[in-house]
Amino acid sequence: MSNYLVTEINNAPTIAIRLRTEIIDGGGDGHLQTLTVRDRATDTVQTLPACAVFLLIRAEPGTEWLAGAVERDERGYLLIGRDLTSDAESAGAWPLARPPLLLETSLPGVFAAGDVRAGSTKRVASAVGEGAIAVRLIHEHLNETRR
Repeated sequence: MSNYLVTEINNAPTIAIRLRTEIIDGGGDGHLQTLTVRDRATDTVQTLPACAVFLLIRAEPGTEWLAGAVERDERGYLLIGRDLTSDAESAGAWPLARPPLLLETSLPGVFAAGDVRAGSTKRVASAVGEGAIAVRLIHEHLNETRR
């Protein structure tokens, strides 16, 4: 999460941050008035007054399962495109004579879009746009492999 946003949230007296918490119900008369939450660490359930909710699902890329298969940065985000050939540590990771396509990982034909890639803007609209671009790049890759 961006530092400015962390600061704003920490300074807001009306915002409560709950980690490892699962929303299991919400209630209200035409608008949100309560949330029932489960603390996953203690397995306790409580109903709280609420007028709004913002969900942040993970701030890590969740790419542990790709270790050794595709190049990742020190935080686990996937390296793509030019990052594969410009970064000194990953420069040897690209196996083809052609440069990697825009969203292509170190495994030719495997593309990354959205928050999982290094340098992403961490916004839904960007992820959706990148996903659409990735589809186009997959078609380009498939056409190349058929030649």
